[in-house]
Amino acid sequence: MRAVITVVGKDMVGILAKVSGICADNNVNIIEVTQSIMQDMFCMIMMADTSQSTVAFTELADKLEGFGKENNLVIHAMHEDLFNSMHRI
Repeated sequence: MRAVITVVGKDMVGILAKVSGICADNNVNIIEVTQSIMQDMFCMIMMADTSQSTVAFTELADKLEGFGKENNLVIHAMHEDLFNSMHRI
């Protein structure tokens, strides 16, 4: 199973490293990353393979969201199937 993880917030040192660390701690493999800094806003999209994750997808999503709240970032983790369904006409 793959997931789409988005991160948006004020740019600061270590966002990519910390989000990647949460994934690594839960055996989630990051497949692809794109990020941009727009003025002082950090924007990132990750595609991650969660098939070997040591936690349920909802728990991973909660951990990422919690980290985001602690650091004034908006982080969403969405199952790839849901993401695809939402963007299909």
